[in-house]
Amino acid sequence: MDHQKLYTPAFITLCISYGFFGGSFNMIIPELPSYLESMGGKEFKGFIIALFTLTAGLSRPFSGKLTDTIGRKPIIVLGALVCIICSLIYPLLASVSGFLLLRLIHGFSTGFAPTAITAYVADIVPVHRRGEAMGIIGVSINLGSSITPPIGSHLAINYSLDVMFYASSFMALISLLLLIRIKETVIEKKQFSPSLLLLKKDEWINRDSILPALVCGLSYMGFGALITVTPDQCTYLGMENKGMFFSSFTFCAILSRLFAGRLSDIYGRTIVMRIAVVILAFSYMLFGFSASPMVLIAASGFVGFSLGIAIPVVFAWTVDRSNDDNRGKALATLFIGLEFAIGTGALLGAEIYDNNHLNFRIVFLVMGVVSLMALFFIRKDSSHSDSFVPIK
Repeated sequence: MDHQKLYTPAFITLCISYGFFGGSFNMIIPELPSYLESMGGKEFKGFIIALFTLTAGLSRPFSGKLTDTIGRKPIIVLGALVCIICSLIYPLLASVSGFLLLRLIHGFSTGFAPTAITAYVADIVPVHRRGEAMGIIGVSINLGSSITPPIGSHLAINYSLDVMFYASSFMALISLLLLIRIKETVIEKKQFSPSLLLLKKDEWINRDSILPALVCGLSYMGFGALITVTPDQCTYLGMENKGMFFSSFTFCAILSRLFAGRLSDIYGRTIVMRIAVVILAFSYMLFGFSASPMVLIAASGFVGFSLGIAIPVVFAWTVDRSNDDNRGKALATLFIGLEFAIGTGALLGAEIYDNNHLNFRIVFLVMGVVSLMALFFIRKDSSHSDSFVPIK
C-alpha cells in the first residue's frame, strides 16, 4: 500500500463499493411502508427503521472485535452478503412477523460492513489526510443512498416490488464483486472460531472512543427527531414534494464532506468540530422557526452542511485516538453512539411533537440545545498527540 497517496486504486474501489452497498438497502426504504401495509401491518410502520437500527447497533461490538481479529475484508464481505440474501427473501414473505424478523436480520449488514470499511480506509490512507478520507468515503455512501430511492420507487411503480427487491440485491452483489481484488490490511489475522463471539467486559466498548461517541451522538440526536417530525412539518407548511427537503439535506452534506475533513487535517479536529456544532445548533433551531417551505429547505441544507462537517471529523478523531489493533472496536463504539442517538432522537422528537404543529418549535429548540452540549466533550488529546499532528 502506498501510504503517501490518498486516491489509490484500493481507496477508489472501496468508495465505489460503499456507494453500491448504501444504495442497496436505501433503495427499498420508500416503498417498505406501503409493502408492510399491504400485508396488514399498518400499525408496525415505526418498526421498519427501528428494528434495522436495533440490530445494527447490537452487532457493533461483535463486528468491531471480528474486524480487528479475522480481518477487515471478511467482515465487509459478510455485510454485503446479508444485503444480497435479505433482498432476495423479501418477495417470498407473506406475513408481518416474517417481514419484521427479516428487518432485524437485514440490520446486521450495516452493523458489520461500515465498521470494517471505515477501519480499512484508516489503514490505507496517509495519516495527514485521514480527515479528508473520512469525508470522501462518507460522500460515497451519501451518493448511493440519495440516488437509489427514486430508482427503487420507479421500479416498484412501473414494474413490481419484486423487481425493486431484486435490483437491491443486484446492487449489493456489485458491491461485493468490487471487493474481490482488494488486499487484507490486518497482518496478524486469526481464524474465525465461535469463541471470538464471546465478548469480555472490556470488549463491548472502547474507552478511548467514548468522547467521540458522545459528541457524535449529541450532534446526531436532532437528526433522529428531524426525520420523524419534519415530514409532518412539510405537510403543514404546504410543501407538496417532500423530496426537496431530503435533497437539500443530502446535497449540502455531500458538499461540506468534500472539504471539511481536509480542513481538520490542516487546522486540527477540535476547532473544526466546535464550529460545526455551533452551526448545527442554530440550524436545528431554524427548523423550529420555519414558516415557509423555502425556509424549511434552507434549514435542511444548513443541518446537512454542518453534519457533513462534523461527522467525518469525528470519525477521524476516533481513529486518531485508537491503535491499529483496536481500530475496529473503536469505530464500532462510535457507530453505537450514532445509532443510539438517532433512535433516541426519533422517540424524543415524536413525544414532544405529539402530533401538534404548535410543538415544532419546541422540538427543534430542544435538539439545538442538546447538540450544543457536545461542545463540553470536544477536547484536545494530550494523551494522543502523537497520533495526529495538524499541518502548519
